[in-house]
Amino acid sequence: MLNSRGKERFDVDLANRLARYIQACPTETPTLDEMSAAFNVSPFHLQRTFKRVVGITPRQYADYNRLKQLKCRLREGEKVTDALYNVGYGSSSRLYEHAQGTMGMTPATYSKGGAGMYIHFLITACHLGRILIGMTERGICAVHIGTKDAELEAVLRREYPAAVIEESDCAACDWVKDLLEMIDGTRPHMDLPLDIQGTAFQWKVWQALLEIPYGETRTYGEIAAAIGHPHAARAVAEAVNANPTAIIIPCHRAGCKDGAPTKYYSERSIKAKKVLLEIEQSPTQ
Repeated sequence: MLNSRGKERFDVDLANRLARYIQACPTETPTLDEMSAAFNVSPFHLQRTFKRVVGITPRQYADYNRLKQLKCRLREGEKVTDALYNVGYGSSSRLYEHAQGTMGMTPATYSKGGAGMYIHFLITACHLGRILIGMTERGICAVHIGTKDAELEAVLRREYPAAVIEESDCAACDWVKDLLEMIDGTRPHMDLPLDIQGTAFQWKVWQALLEIPYGETRTYGEIAAAIGHPHAARAVAEAVNANPTAIIIPCHRAGCKDGAPTKYYSERSIKAKKVLLEIEQSPTQ
């Protein structure tokens, strides 16, 4: 019988194999029953395992993969109507249904310093030191790690100078508990809503970070190639550094080809990155 660590590795492997299976069917999403038969696993267990490891359901992953295929075809010059049909969208309205709600706060809200926003935050202890978690009614807007509470709060207030920001005692909040379990290594992935803003390029990089399997790493150059900008390794590094929600968007899984620290990392953040990777890469006991 597998122990908890062995079961975790088994579940991660199952989720990765299912993801590859879905990627091989870009124009027609397999049903949950079809996927269950292909992997000889019950539909309930398959869905629950995939969502826990990847953070979204198999259907949502298929929708994301289809949208990714559409963008690739459009970049290659294919006509919009042809590209929609070729990746399985029955109409343009289907595309816009799936695209809504993925960007968090609007660019206008962010550009105004968070005017009209109410942010409550919690600062608590974790393996990495002190961690600040900022939240809105839509999702998590900030995760910062440090050693001094006052400095962490100052970072949040600088980022959203026009927002109403208050400290709250929300230690029992499911979002906070999930995040702390991720840091402890007891939860390989989190299905947490984000309320953040970034440029189109930053979102491409952040999405690529989310696609790096648990326990694995990628170089800035590899990420640049994955998002279709093979010569933009430096820009990728800057986008990784601009990630406002550390750990949730796993910037610790990205780095230089030679493994050397970059100008973006302080001694403290290098230590935190090492600790997170050691937790993720710890062998089965």
